[in-house]
Order: sequence, then structure tokens, then C-alpha cells
Amino acid sequence: MSPPMPLDLDIGPVTLLAMWSGGVAIGVGVVARWGIVGPGYLWIAGGTSLLAGMFTVGSGALAVAAAVSTVAGLALARRPAAASLVFGLGGVLYVVAAALEANPLLAGTGAAALGGTTCEMLLGHWYLIDPKLPRWALRRLGGAGIAGLVADATLVVALGGLAGGGGLRWAFLGLASLGVLMMVGVWFSLAERGYEGVMAATGLSYLSVLTALGSVAVGRFLVG
Repeated sequence: MSPPMPLDLDIGPVTLLAMWSGGVAIGVGVVARWGIVGPGYLWIAGGTSLLAGMFTVGSGALAVAAAVSTVAGLALARRPAAASLVFGLGGVLYVVAAALEANPLLAGTGAAALGGTTCEMLLGHWYLIDPKLPRWALRRLGGAGIAGLVADATLVVALGGLAGGGGLRWAFLGLASLGVLMMVGVWFSLAERGYEGVMAATGLSYLSVLTALGSVAVGRFLVG
């Protein structure tokens, strides 16, 4: 049997926020690339990434560069193609900054889980402003959130996260399972023709953000 992957994980708030900011910035870049929203959404969603990321800038040059790139994305919000590139760059820099303080694979899966669920929630709220937006965008973000949550939980288990931890093991499994279940609920809610389906999906995605944060944080306690 091969030896377990060496771990040097920092489960502090700075690393968690770097993953979250990176995942959201990448998601905003993807939505900008789709060209389905105006600058208002990019300002709000990109500003969310920047707000969380501002608490990481003291961790090093990469976090500072990521914040600068996110600010550039906000400034370019009226030019979606350019904004997509700089938001994406900022997101990657945030994730790399997190990877320097944690297992790189877990940094990536954590960013995917948090970014997918958060961008789903933010875009769902944007339907209150523009209910004519295509639902396929929400479905894709929901799929990304599900994939990120499943990948993150699977990796935590593969790295021995359930070998100890006492009650935290059950908290982790419960949070991860609830997060996936609610994002699956988002997917099926969007099948409803009426606007109520989008409202239900948005509410479920909000709860999924909270459970994803808990799952990602507790998972790093278990493998750290």
C-alpha cells in the first residue's frame, strides 16, 4: 500500500477565504464569458469575491495580485470578454495562494465546492431583476457545485479523514451530504416552469453555501 499523501494543512480562515474567493471569481469569469448578464451582476458577484479576498491580502503577494485582478474585473464589467479573463486570473491566483498553505488538491476541490454553490446562489438572486435569463446557466453552476462538493468529500475520505475525529466525522458527513442533497434539489426545482422553481432553487442554494462552508472547513480539520 502506498503511503498517504503528506499534508501540511492550514485550516485557518485566511486559507478558507482564499478558496472561497478563488472559486467565486472563477465562477464570475465563466458567467461573464456566457454573456447572459449585464455589468450589475458582475459588480455584485465580483465584489463578493473581492470582499472575502480582502481578508487574505496579508498572506502574501499572490493574494494581493488576485485582489488587484479582481478589481480590474470590476472595472471592466462593461466589457464581458475582458472581465472574464481577469476575473478568471484572479480566481486562479487565489486558489494557488490557498494551495501554498494547504494540500493543492484540497484547495482546488474546496474552491470548486464553494465557488459553484455561491455563484449559483448569486445568479439565482439575479433572476429577481431579470427573470428572462436562461435557466441552463443555473443548471451548469448547480452541476459544478455538486461536482465540487462530491470531489471534496471524496478526497477528504481518501486522505483518511474518517479515521479519527470523533463526532466531527459525522458532522462532516452530514454537512457534505446535505450540501449535495440541496444542490440536487436546486437542479430539480429548476425543472418547474413557473418562477417559483427559480425561487426555490435560490433558497436551496443559499442553504447549500452554508453547508458547503461547514463541510470544507470540517473536512480540513479531519485530514489536518
